[in-house]
Amino acid sequence: MIVSIALFYIYQQLQGDKKINWNVISSYLSLQSIGILLLFSTINWTLEIFKWKHLVSSFKEITFLESANQSLGSLTASIFTPNRIGEYGAKVLYFTKENSKQIVLLNFIGNSSQMLVTTFFGVIGILIIDLNFQVSNWVIFGVLIGSTLLLFLFKNVEIYGFSIQKLIQKITSFPLVFHRKNLLLSVLRYLVFSTQFYFLLLIFDISIPFEIAFGTIFSMYLLASIIPSIHLMDVAIKGSVAVYLFGLIGVESWKIIAITSLMWIFNLVLPVIIGSYFVLQFKPNKE
Repeated sequence: MIVSIALFYIYQQLQGDKKINWNVISSYLSLQSIGILLLFSTINWTLEIFKWKHLVSSFKEITFLESANQSLGSLTASIFTPNRIGEYGAKVLYFTKENSKQIVLLNFIGNSSQMLVTTFFGVIGILIIDLNFQVSNWVIFGVLIGSTLLLFLFKNVEIYGFSIQKLIQKITSFPLVFHRKNLLLSVLRYLVFSTQFYFLLLIFDISIPFEIAFGTIFSMYLLASIIPSIHLMDVAIKGSVAVYLFGLIGVESWKIIAITSLMWIFNLVLPVIIGSYFVLQFKPNKE
């Protein structure tokens, strides 16, 4: 059911978007550029698979194939849930019941490190845009500072036995070298898909200064990541944010919509198709 709905929804999205003229888009793509885009996506998800393998190694060694199975299978199973929250439950199914809390914590650490990297580069991007276009971004900084203060004020409030304070204690119980490698893989992955986006700007003949391009890309990923959404709708969220930001520097909106759609295809659609195979092969852990 999950695989069927996922593939049908993707098909509908690709067929039903009237804003995308695939004939025009195909004129900008060559076999060589498609091959490079596939290489970017392969590296992107290889890093994610290695990151999950590293996280799980804190209590159990798994192979690269097992990590790929769990990462891509849980992606497919969670694309209908807000902000991929279903991924937490999906990954738990691959392990024994006594490891459930450990898996949820590790998945949280992995996602949090990626969000931390997105926020760091996103703030740099916002500063670049502000310096070059005098766009007021105090609201965004206010939200980030306000969220940090709320986390600090309510760190001892417990929900179902969990609190931010306890969560921080559990996270800090892992050795520094463990977090360092996790953060490094998160940074590398972020730089890979950001560079892939920049490569698509070049493919579509969008000539803007290097620092402006990456500043806008970094800002886009930060703004898109703080908007609650279903993962399958990322193309709409990132597309609308990207159209606004790149519109500030005079880039045609149809090109940005095309680029975000291609990013969606290469980094979500293709992994979901591969993950569908793993979902169909899935056998619940009965221990």
